[in-house]
Amino acid sequence: MQLEVKPVELAEIGALRDLYRQEMNCQIVHDSWPRRGLVAPHLLCVDGKVAGYGTVTIGEVIEPGTVNEFYLLPSYRTHAIPLFRELLANSNAATIRAQSNDTFLLLLLYDFAEGITSDTVLFHDAFTTHRVVPEAVFRKVTAEDGVRIFAHELEPVGDWLLEAAGSVVATGGFLTHYNPPYADIFMEVARPVQRRGYGSYLVQELKRVCYAAGKKPAARCHASNTGSRKTLEKAGMLPCARILLGRVNRAKVSAL
Repeated sequence: MQLEVKPVELAEIGALRDLYRQEMNCQIVHDSWPRRGLVAPHLLCVDGKVAGYGTVTIGEVIEPGTVNEFYLLPSYRTHAIPLFRELLANSNAATIRAQSNDTFLLLLLYDFAEGITSDTVLFHDAFTTHRVVPEAVFRKVTAEDGVRIFAHELEPVGDWLLEAAGSVVATGGFLTHYNPPYADIFMEVARPVQRRGYGSYLVQELKRVCYAAGKKPAARCHASNTGSRKTLEKAGMLPCARILLGRVNRAKVSAL
């Protein structure tokens, strides 16, 4: 059996990435990285026939040299370990990143890596809520709102806001550069008025406008941010996966 792993242009793996996206059937957090030139695509072949692809991060990313996508056509998945080994050798990748709901890559992560950590929780929309905050008005941000919006510490100012007692108490929005139809909800509540239900009400309303725009809401937060996690859960968004990162263990690579 002859295995080949070769760097290619993104267009050469486009059809395979479409199959990967369909099979995942969830938000792929780093879906935009190939389009932004932040990964090196590799085509995987067995005996001269296309078997799948892998991508390895390059350039201005948090961990360059990381395998972050690996897909094989079903008929070639019995060759996953030798092909993954070839990808590691060909790309000199030092780390592996996987979403825990990407079972195929997740299992390879545990086969080939050590020191696995996870600092990001992913959320999906699980149920509809009917929260009411009588004093709050949810509306689009206007040009006149600029001087009234509080200084944000973590998130950008979104396209939507909550106004209460004449003040902007929260802003939020959703990003749409993920695999269709998913969009990523973000929001921030002004520090003096946190823990009053504004955050979960804002997420609830952002979900509504997200669906109206033909997008399926998703979200994420740092694993240690219990406040954000509770806010998302109160708005009907529940954890669905984790992002895991591990260092390539060369002893494991040689043994498998």
